[in-house]
Amino acid sequence: MPGNIFIDTNIVIYSLGQESTKSHIAAPLFVGSSPFIYTQVLSETANVASKRLALSVTEIRKLITTLAAMCQVEIISMDTIHKALDIRERYSFSWYDSLIVAPALGAGCDTLYSEDMHDGQEINGHLRIANPFV
Repeated sequence: MPGNIFIDTNIVIYSLGQESTKSHIAAPLFVGSSPFIYTQVLSETANVASKRLALSVTEIRKLITTLAAMCQVEIISMDTIHKALDIRERYSFSWYDSLIVAPALGAGCDTLYSEDMHDGQEINGHLRIANPFV
Protein backbone atom coordinates (compact mmCIF):
# COMPACT_ATOMS: atom_id res chain seq x y z
CA MET A 1 0.00 0.00 0.00
CA PRO A 2 1.31 3.49 -0.82
CA GLY A 3 2.53 5.95 1.82
CA ASN A 4 -0.09 8.63 2.39
CA ILE A 5 -3.56 7.88 1.13
CA PHE A 6 -6.61 10.09 0.74
CA ILE A 7 -10.11 8.62 0.71
CA ASP A 8 -13.13 9.98 -1.17
CA THR A 9 -16.68 9.82 0.17
CA ASN A 10 -17.82 6.87 -1.91
CA ILE A 11 -15.10 4.69 -0.39
CA VAL A 12 -16.17 5.76 3.12
CA ILE A 13 -19.79 4.87 2.33
CA TYR A 14 -18.86 1.44 0.93
CA SER A 15 -16.77 0.73 4.03
CA LEU A 16 -19.90 1.26 6.14
CA GLY A 17 -22.13 -0.89 3.97
CA GLN A 18 -23.51 -4.35 4.33
CA GLU A 19 -21.31 -7.32 3.66
CA SER A 20 -20.37 -7.03 0.00
CA THR A 21 -17.35 -7.26 -2.23
CA LYS A 22 -16.99 -3.46 -2.12
CA SER A 23 -17.24 -3.28 1.67
CA HIS A 24 -14.55 -5.97 1.97
CA ILE A 25 -12.26 -3.90 -0.26
CA ALA A 26 -13.06 -0.45 1.19
CA ALA A 27 -12.97 -1.16 4.94
CA PRO A 28 -9.33 -2.35 5.09
CA LEU A 29 -8.16 0.96 3.58
CA PHE A 30 -8.83 2.53 6.99
CA VAL A 31 -6.95 -0.05 9.05
CA GLY A 32 -3.44 0.85 10.14
CA SER A 33 -3.00 3.62 7.61
CA SER A 34 -4.51 6.73 9.23
CA PRO A 35 -5.71 7.95 5.83
CA PHE A 36 -6.47 11.55 5.01
CA ILE A 37 -10.02 12.74 4.44
CA TYR A 38 -11.44 16.20 3.90
CA THR A 39 -14.14 18.09 5.73
CA GLN A 40 -16.19 17.76 2.53
CA VAL A 41 -15.98 13.96 2.89
CA LEU A 42 -17.30 14.20 6.46
CA SER A 43 -20.13 16.46 5.29
CA GLU A 44 -21.09 14.21 2.37
CA THR A 45 -20.90 11.13 4.60
CA ALA A 46 -23.26 12.75 7.11
CA ASN A 47 -25.67 13.57 4.29
CA VAL A 48 -25.65 10.01 2.90
CA ALA A 49 -25.93 8.56 6.42
CA SER A 50 -29.04 10.65 6.96
CA LYS A 51 -30.75 10.20 3.60
CA ARG A 52 -29.77 6.73 2.39
CA LEU A 53 -28.79 4.92 5.57
CA ALA A 54 -31.53 6.58 7.67
CA LEU A 55 -29.23 7.02 10.67
CA SER A 56 -30.31 9.24 13.55
CA VAL A 57 -28.44 12.45 14.35
CA THR A 58 -26.86 10.69 17.34
CA GLU A 59 -25.66 7.83 15.11
CA ILE A 60 -24.34 10.26 12.49
CA ARG A 61 -22.48 12.25 15.16
CA LYS A 62 -20.86 9.02 16.41
CA LEU A 63 -19.95 7.99 12.86
CA ILE A 64 -18.38 11.36 12.02
CA THR A 65 -16.49 11.43 15.33
CA THR A 66 -15.18 7.91 14.70
CA LEU A 67 -14.08 8.79 11.16
CA ALA A 68 -12.31 11.93 12.39
CA ALA A 69 -10.49 9.86 15.02
CA MET A 70 -9.41 7.20 12.49
CA CYS A 71 -8.31 9.66 9.82
CA GLN A 72 -6.29 12.80 9.40
CA VAL A 73 -8.84 15.48 8.56
CA GLU A 74 -7.88 18.23 6.13
CA ILE A 75 -9.86 21.43 6.65
CA ILE A 76 -11.10 23.69 3.88
CA SER A 77 -9.08 26.87 3.50
CA MET A 78 -8.78 29.65 0.95
CA ASP A 79 -5.58 28.02 -0.28
CA THR A 80 -7.50 24.77 -0.87
CA ILE A 81 -10.16 26.62 -2.83
CA HIS A 82 -7.54 28.28 -5.04
CA LYS A 83 -5.75 24.94 -5.58
CA ALA A 84 -9.12 23.39 -6.48
CA LEU A 85 -9.68 26.10 -9.08
CA ASP A 86 -6.24 25.35 -10.57
CA ILE A 87 -7.05 21.62 -10.66
CA ARG A 88 -10.42 22.25 -12.27
CA GLU A 89 -8.83 24.44 -14.95
CA ARG A 90 -5.93 22.09 -15.68
CA TYR A 91 -7.72 18.71 -15.53
CA SER A 92 -11.35 19.69 -16.27
CA PHE A 93 -12.59 17.92 -13.13
CA SER A 94 -15.94 18.85 -11.65
CA TRP A 95 -15.81 21.44 -8.88
CA TYR A 96 -16.44 18.87 -6.13
CA ASP A 97 -13.85 16.43 -7.49
CA SER A 98 -11.38 19.32 -7.63
CA LEU A 99 -12.19 20.00 -3.96
CA ILE A 100 -11.17 16.42 -3.18
CA VAL A 101 -7.98 16.41 -5.27
CA ALA A 102 -6.68 19.75 -3.90
CA PRO A 103 -6.43 18.72 -0.23
CA ALA A 104 -5.03 15.31 -1.23
CA LEU A 105 -2.20 17.14 -2.99
CA GLY A 106 -1.85 19.58 -0.12
CA ALA A 107 -1.48 16.70 2.34
CA GLY A 108 1.28 15.16 0.22
CA CYS A 109 -0.71 12.03 -0.52
CA ASP A 110 0.51 9.49 -3.07
CA THR A 111 -2.87 7.89 -3.74
CA LEU A 112 -6.45 9.15 -3.82
CA TYR A 113 -8.96 6.32 -3.57
CA SER A 114 -12.15 7.17 -5.43
CA GLU A 115 -14.67 5.30 -7.50
CA ASP A 116 -15.77 8.47 -9.30
CA MET A 117 -12.56 9.62 -10.96
CA HIS A 118 -10.38 8.14 -13.69
CA ASP A 119 -8.50 5.12 -12.32
CA GLY A 120 -4.75 5.46 -12.81
CA GLN A 121 -4.74 9.16 -13.63
CA GLU A 122 -1.78 11.07 -12.24
CA ILE A 123 -2.22 14.58 -10.93
CA ASN A 124 0.72 17.02 -10.92
CA GLY A 125 3.10 14.09 -11.39
CA HIS A 126 2.62 12.95 -7.80
CA LEU A 127 -0.93 11.96 -6.85
CA ARG A 128 -2.40 8.83 -8.44
CA ILE A 129 -6.13 8.25 -8.51
CA ALA A 130 -7.01 4.64 -7.78
CA ASN A 131 -10.36 2.91 -7.97
CA PRO A 132 -9.92 0.04 -5.50
CA PHE A 133 -12.80 -1.86 -7.12
CA VAL A 134 -11.20 -2.16 -10.56
